[in-house]
Amino acid sequence: MLQVLPVAVTQNVVCCRCGALLHRAPGDQPQTSLALVLATLFVFALANLFPVVGLEAGGVRTATTLLGTVSQLMHQDMLPVAMLVLFTGVLLPGIELLALLYLLLPLTLGRVPYGFPRVMRAVRIVHPWGMVEVFLLGVLVSLVKLAHLAQVHPGIGLWSFFVLIVLLATSASRFDAALLWERYEACRAIR
Repeated sequence: MLQVLPVAVTQNVVCCRCGALLHRAPGDQPQTSLALVLATLFVFALANLFPVVGLEAGGVRTATTLLGTVSQLMHQDMLPVAMLVLFTGVLLPGIELLALLYLLLPLTLGRVPYGFPRVMRAVRIVHPWGMVEVFLLGVLVSLVKLAHLAQVHPGIGLWSFFVLIVLLATSASRFDAALLWERYEACRAIR
């Protein structure tokens, strides 16, 4: 005999025989994800606007941003490396964050964002290509190697990249695509 038990909306429901998940409790609300995305966008702007590192050798001090690094790589005929840094360190993470903002802001306000399915697919495609962590690891290795040749001064951009990595990881772990789809369907039904 089949027994039906009342279940609170905030509970997971699992099969008592095999332990399979039958109903998933909703995760974080879109407001939480929106707050994380806004904070991440702010730190992303700081990381890209302020110098990452400053070097001082022989009385000459130089500092550069990530975009300045891309420019210098292009001037040194290292176009493939420059494009790789530009796409994986600036453009793709920026596109992903702006796409998430485009999705979360209207859904939080109870509106349907235009092109929701396409933007969701784009977020899933772009996400693995944003490699801010790899860039930061490369910077740290370079700083260790350069410490013998010049004085190294970490900039605001470098500290912002540390915070950015933490925020990106937190945002990715809290991102619940199924919850967004449910919210999207609910907003479409009201409309």
